[in-house]
Amino acid sequence: MNSERTTSAASPSRLLLLTIALLSALMLPTLRAQEEATPKRPNILFALADDWGWPHAGALGDTVVATPTFDRLAREGLMFERAFVACPSCTASRNAILTGQQFHRLGEGANLHSTLDVRQPTFVSVLREAGYEVGHWRKAWGPGDFKAGGYEQDPCGPNGTLAAFLQRRDPKRPFCFWFGTSDPHRGYRRNSGRESGIDVGKIEVPAFLPDHDDVRGDLADYYFEVQRWDREVGEALDLLAAQDLLDDTLVVMTGDHGMPFPRCKGNLYDHGTRVPLAMRWGRVANPGRKVPDLVSLTDLAPTFLAAAGLQAPAVMTGENLLPLLRGEQAALRRDFVVYGRERHTPAQAAPSLQGYPSRALRTADWLLILNLDPERWPAGVPSGATHPMGSFADCDAGPTKALLVQRREDPAFAAAYRLCFAKRPAVELYDCRNDHDQIHDLAADPEQAARVAALRERLVTYLRETGDPRFGDAAAPFDDYPYRAAYLQKKGK
Repeated sequence: MNSERTTSAASPSRLLLLTIALLSALMLPTLRAQEEATPKRPNILFALADDWGWPHAGALGDTVVATPTFDRLAREGLMFERAFVACPSCTASRNAILTGQQFHRLGEGANLHSTLDVRQPTFVSVLREAGYEVGHWRKAWGPGDFKAGGYEQDPCGPNGTLAAFLQRRDPKRPFCFWFGTSDPHRGYRRNSGRESGIDVGKIEVPAFLPDHDDVRGDLADYYFEVQRWDREVGEALDLLAAQDLLDDTLVVMTGDHGMPFPRCKGNLYDHGTRVPLAMRWGRVANPGRKVPDLVSLTDLAPTFLAAAGLQAPAVMTGENLLPLLRGEQAALRRDFVVYGRERHTPAQAAPSLQGYPSRALRTADWLLILNLDPERWPAGVPSGATHPMGSFADCDAGPTKALLVQRREDPAFAAAYRLCFAKRPAVELYDCRNDHDQIHDLAADPEQAARVAALRERLVTYLRETGDPRFGDAAAPFDDYPYRAAYLQKKGK
């Protein structure tokens, strides 16, 4: 009897278990389909070069520099043909990328060798709070003093190699890793490009520089470091692939501003502000597309957050690019981008810490630049600057700069010298389709007066709407912020 009672009592339990098992088996395909339709939060690999500018990549049409990794990302993902930084100066550009905001909204962070207010939300901090593991390698945030902004550690997380980061991370958590470098920042080992086999004779020299062997050799040395950077990013992709992580990782590869040559880095022309940009997300992005939209690197922060399923903070001025990446949206809503600069180095006459304030609006066809104090020198004073370099200190030293300065009285070099170092008018206008090196200023042409007025109104309206202190009621503070480079602080500057 006891045995019969036990068997009889167990039968309903067995029936319940069988029913649950049957229902689970029926539901499993549906659950798997839902899981496959909704990708998990991606890992993020953000590869940012130092001074790598447009158009120096094979996928962008440069036939000399070899960039197989960038070209692969462009082929297997999206390549943005018109990508621009917020500011052509390292710290300000990187602050704008981190915060997803226009540089002029970041206080002291708008200048080189500055800091970043810890109260400003960044894509790294938001991702960390959402459970991401974060880290970086080599140059990421900066240069400057992050502790002055209230940070206890680098805003991009702990520093270490990607291999070490992957080895120690929690595999159950997604990660965001900033893969940095100092390439292709100067200085260069002279003739490194020639010796590596780069065909110096085939390099396209920008129209604002003299076609001289010293310049070609200097550009080849720059290319040498671009190629080294590209190889390192390729090694990072191989590392992800070896751990079966690549297709679950959103990979972004770009530069923080243009190349370190006269009229490039630190300037608002395309060779200073336009950068290569490619994105790959193996299981999400439709591959092989070229995007002609005007994109700002301030768009990266809201894009990273959207990919992780997170809401971007309201202070971010950038636009989410994820709909473009997924093929859900044909184009962005904007038809212009805005960028500018304040103090790069203290390159004006000693003991001044003034910069060269300027703002620009770029459409698909036109570039308008407002130089807000045209009596200052755009690349710094010819001599006697606060910066130890002394002469045109906003332009990095190198063979091209030396050639222009030393031969400035030579008629063969005088025009290039003026374009690179002479004072500039308050307003500049360039036809970007027909003058892609932007050397023919049309602002004074009476036929362009209406265009200048219309573009200026759009630019000033945007700057006021986004809280640019240069266009507010109070005095702008940018020239008064400290310059936190150790070599000046030691001198009590």
